[in-house]
Amino acid sequence: MNVLIFGATGMVGQGVLRECLLDRGVENVVTVGRAPSGRSDPKLREILLPDLFAIADKTGELSGFDACFFCLGVSSVGMSEADYTRITHDLTVTVATLLAGLNPGMTFIYVTGAGTDSSEQGRRMWARVKGRTENALFALPFAASYMFRPGFIQPLHGIVSKTGWYRALYAMTGPLASALGAVSPGLATTTEKLGRAMIAVARGGYAKRILGNADINRAAEPLC
Repeated sequence: MNVLIFGATGMVGQGVLRECLLDRGVENVVTVGRAPSGRSDPKLREILLPDLFAIADKTGELSGFDACFFCLGVSSVGMSEADYTRITHDLTVTVATLLAGLNPGMTFIYVTGAGTDSSEQGRRMWARVKGRTENALFALPFAASYMFRPGFIQPLHGIVSKTGWYRALYAMTGPLASALGAVSPGLATTTEKLGRAMIAVARGGYAKRILGNADINRAAEPLC
């Protein structure tokens, strides 16, 4: 399987990249981002693009992929709806539209979040924008598309968030999250399970098109 990853420098993307590099069934991994991932591996190639809206400039390097794991995202804290929409919706749909045309057999997996509003009518700005993004992705002609809506994600294997208050939160709640995740899989997942679930779903599909924490953990089980 040839995999394309967007957002490999973020906490989720770091975990997904790690699992792809470890998985023997993933033959080639290409990351697209503004900065290097910091990883080195024989099957890894990186495309650096300072302006991701200029993705069409890399058209010649974006075909021949079986799956795209889109992990790129920002916090809505302090952002206007217009600015958040530009990054969360407009950029995602721009990239996905290009990829759908180049890779008709591709499975596209988008990392969104628990509480996303598919109706696009709710009071929470970020949830409306995420819902609109999901709906737009479902409308594109991919072979399959899935929305991952994790809640709490525990970072493992030295992976850290780039956001300061996220790091503080994870430091305080990490041990509790491990215990809760073991008792109730719907409450928490890990960067490891998230990455493995993406690989498993891209490889074999899943009964649901929208996956919460419990589904993510269940999908990851064959690779654990």
